[in-house]
Amino acid sequence: SRINSHRTEMELHRLYAIHLFDKAHATMLTEEGLISQSDGAAILHALREMEQKSVVETRINVGGGMHSGEQYLIRKLGEEIGGRIHLGRSSGDLSRVSARIYFRDNLLKVMGAINHLRNVLTEFAKGHLETVMPGYTHGQHAQPTTLGHQLLSWVSVLERDFSRLNLAFTHSNRSPAGAAILTGSDFPLNRHRVAELLGFDEVDKNTFDAILSFDEQFEVMSVLAILYMNLARWAEDLMLWSTSEFGYFEIPDRYCGTSSIMPQKKNLYVPQWIKGAASDSVGGLMTTLMVDRASTGLPILEHQYARSAIERSFDNLHRDLELLAEMIPELKFDIEKMCKRAGAYWAQATDVAGMLVREKDLPWRTAHQIVGILVRLSYERNIEPEFVTSEMLKEASIAYMGESLDIEEAHLESALDPIASIYRRVLYGGPAPVEVRKQVLEYETILDQDQGTINKYKELVNGGLKKLEQAIDLIINQ
Repeated sequence: SRINSHRTEMELHRLYAIHLFDKAHATMLTEEGLISQSDGAAILHALREMEQKSVVETRINVGGGMHSGEQYLIRKLGEEIGGRIHLGRSSGDLSRVSARIYFRDNLLKVMGAINHLRNVLTEFAKGHLETVMPGYTHGQHAQPTTLGHQLLSWVSVLERDFSRLNLAFTHSNRSPAGAAILTGSDFPLNRHRVAELLGFDEVDKNTFDAILSFDEQFEVMSVLAILYMNLARWAEDLMLWSTSEFGYFEIPDRYCGTSSIMPQKKNLYVPQWIKGAASDSVGGLMTTLMVDRASTGLPILEHQYARSAIERSFDNLHRDLELLAEMIPELKFDIEKMCKRAGAYWAQATDVAGMLVREKDLPWRTAHQIVGILVRLSYERNIEPEFVTSEMLKEASIAYMGESLDIEEAHLESALDPIASIYRRVLYGGPAPVEVRKQVLEYETILDQDQGTINKYKELVNGGLKKLEQAIDLIINQ
């Protein structure tokens, strides 16, 4: 029917997880004596036979969506045997268990992709610790920085994204199995055994909460949307830097497209995909939140639209994180142009004011105002910052406070040098190469720790699934 076809389509991403739950539930029923040894062996043997072809394809062909396992077993073994697998279960825990498995698997995949991107960015930044460039605020030149320093700021954000994903994983890797639709069953189900066989950390303590609370779904979609908005901001940076007006880097053609009418066009595609997918993730977050707006237990089928939004964001992230990690090392930056731009539009003005404070013991605000006048004079007279003289600085000081400031040309020249500006900023977290090298070590240490976290989770999940197969072997062989 059209309804069954729609159910199967909506469950497509999670059929593999439903299959795992079918195996774990049938194993537990057999171990607990709730179905006979022979029936349990027949059910588990038939479920394994599905794996010799394609679990997903076989389940699609029999229909039934999340109940495709039962449909398959009844057709193969008859209802007398196949109809026993659903004992103590409901569509509720079938849906929630498969969702949790899907969440944790894809969260681990994204966490791994983030760590790969962090490593790529850190390694690339090492080669650009002295690549001076303008830093921007309000779209205007603000202060000189380095490409390495800016790229490591991206790594810092990804560290926090990892932490958010890690928390979402811990909340997702709990088992709702055995909660049925809200009160569980009066059959003596072993919920902890199913959780163990599926590699879950723990069991949801309250059966009502396990099925009818969806905050972990909100959390997953929220962290995906936050991650995507971070990626979109950097995608916008790359779009700007690639324009003719900036021209900061050249990129291989394979990451670009062209125009069907304008042969000169080299359009950077990857950042545009990221920005579009980020917008889609925010829409998905709104959908995920809004479908749960009613009284507890009323929104059930509506959650399929939240699930599809989450699945789409996961799919897009798997694509875009991989593309970014592949593309960034291949960007060829114009180091000379970036350095020249860093000093061309008064990004070093703060350093000139700081020099006046140090050399003349002026209040910061006084120095700030004098330099503001100096900047205006340079623009009015079409004099680039590197050619500004101490005579102009005297003129600016007289205009502001009626007093001439005598500054040595060497001090002014040093203050106007964007490269010297970088090397002076040796504060913790600053852009001076000597400091950024220290930062790199910190980033690498944290990355190693986070990769260890992923490995621990994988061992937990894979260990549970290994126990599941061993338990099935034991039942079938007996």
